[in-house]
Amino acid sequence: GKTTLLRCMAALEHPLSGTIRVQSMDVHECPRESHRMIGYLSDFFGLYNELTVRQCLLHAAGARGISYEKIEGVVKRAAERLQLSDRLKVKAGALSRGLRQRLAIAQAIVHDPEILLLDEPASGLDPEARHSLAELFLALREQGMTLVVSSHILSELDEYSTHMLVLKDGRIVDDKSMQLAKHHPESVTIEVHTVSVVDNFAMILSQLNGVWDVTVNGTVAEFTCDADNEKQHELLRSLIQRDIPVISFTEKTFNIQQAYLNTVQEKTQ
Repeated sequence: GKTTLLRCMAALEHPLSGTIRVQSMDVHECPRESHRMIGYLSDFFGLYNELTVRQCLLHAAGARGISYEKIEGVVKRAAERLQLSDRLKVKAGALSRGLRQRLAIAQAIVHDPEILLLDEPASGLDPEARHSLAELFLALREQGMTLVVSSHILSELDEYSTHMLVLKDGRIVDDKSMQLAKHHPESVTIEVHTVSVVDNFAMILSQLNGVWDVTVNGTVAEFTCDADNEKQHELLRSLIQRDIPVISFTEKTFNIQQAYLNTVQEKTQ
């Protein structure tokens, strides 16, 4: 249903019920007007292989009603934003998979939309191209564009997502800010691994100053503490002074996939 939802948001499909509004505009009552504010890239997109990059962008701009006086300017800007300026004379059919993806995105934003809908944008890309795409999305976000990305490979979203929207059976079950989860201003979760099981380790950790929410599972312990490097250093020093056989003491990294699984588990309990 992800693709169907995005197509409904882009006014390319009509929902069986309900309404979709962008800045108070019903996209199905005013599809042409909404298309001026929305860019859309489908999972399986097509390009005119015999056209050059410049010709593809000119065609996309013309199809979106860009005036003759402005069309060269918007094509130049779209190419610059997607780092395609040096390939304007190259035919689309000669581009790599990653560059074809960039060209497709350039076509989708040639009219400078406020919202860009992306359906599985990293599908089929190698790791280097995926990282490059993530950097591109960060740049577009910094330029003020809102990106709505649908993906079933959640690890792809870690680099650039700010919010996670979870839907189940057609209903929103969670809307979470990932920025807060990734960069809590006051505390962090520390994961400690020990060589062997430590007796009463949970109690030892709980008694340390500035430690709370302690959990211990075998040789792995987690706790929350202040997001202060000096205080964390003192905590590690305290554990070593108590002869705790610590082999790693690290801040637990945020993982959007785990956050999703935790949300689903909470909602189904």
